[in-house]
Amino acid sequence: MTTTPQFGWCGPLQNASLMKEAGLDYIEAQLVPMKLEDDASFADAKTRVADLPLPASAFSYLFPHDARIVGPEKDERRNRAYFDRVVELLTIARARVVVLGSGWTRNIPEGWTQAQAEDEFLSALEWCADALRGSGTTLAIEPLNRKESNLVNSVGDGARLARKLNRPEVRGLADFYHMDEENEPLDELREHCAWLAHIHLADTGRLNPGTGSYDYPSFFGHLKACGYQGLLSAECGFKDEPLASMRESVNFMRLAWNAA
Repeated sequence: MTTTPQFGWCGPLQNASLMKEAGLDYIEAQLVPMKLEDDASFADAKTRVADLPLPASAFSYLFPHDARIVGPEKDERRNRAYFDRVVELLTIARARVVVLGSGWTRNIPEGWTQAQAEDEFLSALEWCADALRGSGTTLAIEPLNRKESNLVNSVGDGARLARKLNRPEVRGLADFYHMDEENEPLDELREHCAWLAHIHLADTGRLNPGTGSYDYPSFFGHLKACGYQGLLSAECGFKDEPLASMRESVNFMRLAWNAA
């Protein structure tokens, strides 16, 4: 018998109090708005993360919009220096997961082959794993639909790259919205469960869970059947007022998990 997992919500640090009021277990904090490359902003972020009203168990929205980890414009020195600051923040928060979505950083540019891009992506994952070693935080590769990125578009893609790298600090992720956009069979969750470290949730129209027609009984059923024990974060917009939407969704998610 599995216990009810922890449910969180993706958003900026200033939303943490609202998330606690809604009954969520943690915040999945967005990194880009923290502007960590600026020394004063980095210091401020460390102070704020250390004093949140609920745990920052996960982080996402990882790399700045002008960063590239694939292609001729990549600046590995800058990327690694930035990620070192991220790891410092993760350590303060005692975060369990940091999500690498950031489709703009990994898009395969014109003139680059799939093989070249995957090699560069794996190289970036390697130095991310080195930086995370011993921190207690796992990097989760987020598959994105083809409208958002042309590299890593399925749960299987992310799991395959995590297996190829074969580092304990790097695993895959499943995002209900992106799986739906790509018409990905939900039994892929069970197929790749051993390599999944994190889950993102949404519902029809990329709105909050429980407001649409996504098949939560099947989605949660597959996760429970394979013994998934990680975090689950809503990453979506709100159908109604934010506090009410989060409160309704966290109740829905807990009930749906227990019923699956």
